[in-house]
Amino acid sequence: MSEPPARTPHVETHCPYCALQCGTRLSGDRDMGVTVRPAEFPTNRGRLCQKGWTAPDVLAAADRLTVPLVRAPDGNLTETTWDRALDTVAGRLRELRTRYGPDTVAAFGGGGLTNEKAYLLGKFARLALGTSQIDYNGRFCMASAAAAGKAAFGVDRGLPFPVTDLAAADTVLLAGANVAETMPPLMQHLDTAELIVIDPRHTPTAQRAKLHLQPAPGTDLALALGLLHITVVDGLTDAEYIRRRTHGFASAVRQAMAWWPERVEAVTGVPASTQRAAARMLAAARNAYILTGRGVEQNSQGTDTAAAFINLALALGLPGSGHGGYGCLTGQGNGQGGREHGQKADQLPGYRSLTDPEARAHVAGVWGVPPESLPGPGRTAYELLDSLGRDQGPRALLIFGSNPVVSAPNAAHVAERLASLDLLVVADFVPSETARTADVVLPVTQWAEEEGTLTSLEGRVLRRRALLTPPPHVRTDLEVLHGLAVRLGEPPHRYPTAPRDVFDELRAASRGGPADYSGINYRRLDAGEALHWPCPATEPAHPGTPRLFLERFTHPDGRARFAEVDHRGPAEAVSAAYPLHATTGRVLAHYQSGAQTRRVAELHGAAPEPLISVHPDTAARAGVAGRALARVTSARGSMTARIQLDPTMRPDTLFIPFHFPGDGSANLFTNPALDPRSGMPEFKLSAVRLEPLPEATP
Repeated sequence: MSEPPARTPHVETHCPYCALQCGTRLSGDRDMGVTVRPAEFPTNRGRLCQKGWTAPDVLAAADRLTVPLVRAPDGNLTETTWDRALDTVAGRLRELRTRYGPDTVAAFGGGGLTNEKAYLLGKFARLALGTSQIDYNGRFCMASAAAAGKAAFGVDRGLPFPVTDLAAADTVLLAGANVAETMPPLMQHLDTAELIVIDPRHTPTAQRAKLHLQPAPGTDLALALGLLHITVVDGLTDAEYIRRRTHGFASAVRQAMAWWPERVEAVTGVPASTQRAAARMLAAARNAYILTGRGVEQNSQGTDTAAAFINLALALGLPGSGHGGYGCLTGQGNGQGGREHGQKADQLPGYRSLTDPEARAHVAGVWGVPPESLPGPGRTAYELLDSLGRDQGPRALLIFGSNPVVSAPNAAHVAERLASLDLLVVADFVPSETARTADVVLPVTQWAEEEGTLTSLEGRVLRRRALLTPPPHVRTDLEVLHGLAVRLGEPPHRYPTAPRDVFDELRAASRGGPADYSGINYRRLDAGEALHWPCPATEPAHPGTPRLFLERFTHPDGRARFAEVDHRGPAEAVSAAYPLHATTGRVLAHYQSGAQTRRVAELHGAAPEPLISVHPDTAARAGVAGRALARVTSARGSMTARIQLDPTMRPDTLFIPFHFPGDGSANLFTNPALDPRSGMPEFKLSAVRLEPLPEATP
């Protein structure tokens, strides 16, 4: 009797890219290859975008990192053993700490790390390294909306409601969000809604809109104030909701009264009639939502701008009403969980404040150390990168899950600071532009080779499951942190290497915090329960909280706070030398710094190089033709790319995607001016000039 055919291994997991975390089913192995199919998961409902369909291709990247590398005296990275690599790192870290103090070493994490990795990295930095110098690349993504949401509602969760609630919306305002390219499966939840899109570009999302407001870059705050002005003056507010559920309305309105529609039009370029139409569409809807994205937040006034859109939502009575709401469209795959469990400069697990004595005592108790031994808050992401190698700044940096040589603003300067370090260590699975500059490179597992959890933009905790066994000499990030911690004198039990054990400790550390995961465990997740935080440990088991704020906000008095904000303009104005605005963003085929997607043939073929989108009249004035090479220059630096003529662009604005390295890196010209509350750089607005280049220029 013949043997039955072997079953193809398969797992139910999630896409490795954005925070929508589409459900997927992986099958196959290394020999036969891995295939992906969309799952009937609530966020994607059986659909995937181009990146999701091609995600398995990265698993077989030709230049996959499979052995540790150490830079030799001749300047080349050479293969070595794990023991030598970890001994080298630990030895240099000990030397630097002994000579200069604990803050001479630093760690930099990422919004794509699992909850377990983010948690253990924060613990490792504060205990094994003893440093206050830790932050992560999520500071470049969601920090402004997070700060505004926490101030308004008492807690920050990207969407305080499930994505599926959007399907019941009559009207949705998307401010600075191009979800048709950045989160394509989300668009199916907006099919029946009338869209209002605020974006300087006529994006694919704006093409679907009933109303497109096209403000000058850097003027979104003035526009939000104007919409609140119209809402109040035209009697469109929900007075009972404001009276019963909020504080601070009068102060917010006092600022908005100075922004009448005609003044807003003069500043933003959005016609007064269009402003009024937008306000009336929102007010007339039975179910209305206001969603903000990076276009609103990546500015030096990003927190105030997000707060102004929250003010508008509160004035209309939307958040926690059951018939609409406000949300931030978190970007990175674990952008939500990544900012909850301790890899931010000012936070402890459970979204606790590092300066809160009770929070410090609780987490220190879980870790088995005195509260006073925990360092205080350190520098935010760009401040940390800018301080590298300087007096009083770190001399060593460990990077997990980030590629700041491409993704950080003022990128040439950041590359110089990284080069000035005594020690740069990068843990990655492909040789990113940052990894190529490192002194030690540690090969770690990819998404389909590891277990763990992530938290989607709607606060739902999800299981990542492994299909493949890692290559022989590849380790998990948890194993790397364990190996370094032990070499630095920490007890081995303090740094578990099993994700389930790390998650159980995370649960205890988060207990009682704003992001309480204590009632969530792998058993419940593996059984398919939909568990949104907060989910405290209770008997009977807590069902999780898919919808926040239905009864009260999380401030002690249960009320939301209006913010008193005013438009102050961008950090950098156009001038005779730099007469144009440049804004950056994503394109459909690529993700973040492109380290993964540029290695996928189909995605690279769809978008093989950066393009400068420019209005034909603007191009003609600059003396550049379509498909010709051109240079974009700011006060900080220049990048080179080909021209893409686009008659829908504002004549005063250029658009360049940020996924590309080298001379095509948009972040060579971006502005590191920071939002004073969130530490967010002003990615979305730089004053630049456009110049032609001869075709021979590489």
